[in-house]
Order: sequence, then C-alpha cells, then structure tokens
Amino acid sequence: MRTYEASLDRAGLALGAGGLVGGAFAAALVSIGSGLAPLELLVGFVIGMLITTMAAVAIGGPVWLLCHALGWRGPGMAVTVGALAGFALFLGGQTYGFGLFDMPVSDTQTLLFRWMSAVATSLILALVAGVIGWTMWRVAYRRVR
Repeated sequence: MRTYEASLDRAGLALGAGGLVGGAFAAALVSIGSGLAPLELLVGFVIGMLITTMAAVAIGGPVWLLCHALGWRGPGMAVTVGALAGFALFLGGQTYGFGLFDMPVSDTQTLLFRWMSAVATSLILALVAGVIGWTMWRVAYRRVR
C-alpha cells in the first residue's frame, strides 16, 4: 500500500496550482467566445482563478480533509473528489439548486431538457474539476517510503 503525506506549504502551493488550472480553463473559454483580446483574456483568467480557488476551499476542502484523515490520499481519490464536487456544483447551479428553489413558470415545460443539458455540461466540467483535483494532489503530496 502506498502512503502519501503533505505539508502545509505544499497544500498552499497546490491551491495556487489548482487556481492556475481553473484560470487557464476560463481564459480558454473566453478566447472561444471573444477572441484573443488581451484584456478579456486577463479578466477571464483572474476571475476563473479566484472562483476556482474559492470553490476548492469551500467545496473540495472539507471533503478532502475527511479523505486525508481516513488515509484515502491517492491520486485516484483526488480526481474522484474533484470530479464529484465539480459535477455537483455545476448540476446544482443549472437546476435551481436541484429543484429546491423557485424557477420561472416557463421552465416547467422544458424541465426534462434543462436536466438533460445540465447533466451533460456538468459531466464535461467534472472532467476539468478532476484535472484540477489531480493537479492539486500532485503538488501537495509526496510518497512516503
């Protein structure tokens, strides 16, 4: 069995690395939507980096602390936590909080299509969140012999 350990400084660097990956993804999306305008790319990168970092702390952090305490510290678990957290975040955001919040009356006619679209786009974004989780794990953890 492989054992991994992290330190506080590497955890901070991992958070920064995850933010950089999220910022790069946001900048790539901005470039698709508005071309290669430098100011828009910079704003997209910075906002993507900040939102990714906040989401990693608020959503992935508590789940990862539990996994770390249970000894589930491998790269596969990091990808799984990232992907599941990203999937749940984006699915909830597109479905009015999983249907818990009021939605416009006009949306009741297309509710099935909203959910199908939300699941499809959330799966794509879960891949990105899994890459972010792996990147953060790679920076934070070292194998103990």
